[in-house]
Amino acid sequence: MTKPKVLLLGNITHAKKEWEALSSIATLITPTSTDRTDFLAECSSGAFTEVIAAYRTFASVSITGLIDTELVAALPTSLKYLCHNGAGYDQVDVAACTAKGIRVSNVPTAVDDSTADVNLFLIIGAIRRFNRGMVGLRRGEWLKGCKLGHDPQEKVLGILGMGGIGRALKKRTDAMGMKTIYHNRNKLSEELEEGAEYVSFDELLSRSDVISLNLPLNKHTRHIISTAEFNKMKDGVVIINTARGAVMDEDALVKALDSGKVASCGLDVFEDEPNVHPGLVANENVMLVPHMGTFTYETQYKMECWTIENVRMAVEQDTLKSIVPEQASAKF
Repeated sequence: MTKPKVLLLGNITHAKKEWEALSSIATLITPTSTDRTDFLAECSSGAFTEVIAAYRTFASVSITGLIDTELVAALPTSLKYLCHNGAGYDQVDVAACTAKGIRVSNVPTAVDDSTADVNLFLIIGAIRRFNRGMVGLRRGEWLKGCKLGHDPQEKVLGILGMGGIGRALKKRTDAMGMKTIYHNRNKLSEELEEGAEYVSFDELLSRSDVISLNLPLNKHTRHIISTAEFNKMKDGVVIINTARGAVMDEDALVKALDSGKVASCGLDVFEDEPNVHPGLVANENVMLVPHMGTFTYETQYKMECWTIENVRMAVEQDTLKSIVPEQASAKF
């Protein structure tokens, strides 16, 4: 009996043995394409006929482009599973996949701790205004131009998006004596809240000393923080973003920083990565990290293994370990 085919979009870096072990249950193939035009042509040629599952990475967007309506239409009808290596999956049009009967999975919790660690680093750095001192030190300017920061104790942390990363962050900031409020589409159970207070979106904006963005990027959350939202915040608020750059309007953020409405911020993600808004680069009250939230060996390995397990379950059990929430109740 012919083995089903599995398509690799991107590279396996750390879990090579685990990936190669899939060859016992499937034929593993890779595209020859180097850009979207070629990939669409390769799809049309029938090269991926009988592929039932695909493993994809963020970097594979350089080959396929976004997994949008056009590309989904070009994928073989045999493809039933798209296994994405990442917690966020804004590169994938889930609605288009659902319409074609393609189940999408992500890696929802493997990234929680490493991202929350970076989040905490940015909170401490931004609230204490460390960046100005660190930059000045390398120029031989000992404390020149530095302003006093603040202690995190007793400050109100507003978490916008209290998923796995947000909850992991809360555990870390509890140790510093911060008070956590949060806003989600839905209130969490008391067990998951662990003492955090559920508030409305506007109340989170108005009460928080530090606002941490930990929500996914989609059509509802794009620029969820912009000029109107900054105007509702406390003067001197601190903003942290480890989610996706486009959940915040960077032009509006630069203006809020320039006016002093936002005292400082810490960013691991940007609207047009790898390009960074020049107004952010120029502002020494801004801590900038080049999307390193999951940039550890342990987390990268866990993410690859998790995605490989999704592929294995797709082939062997016709199911997924972690289907995306939008498809949780979909009929296939």
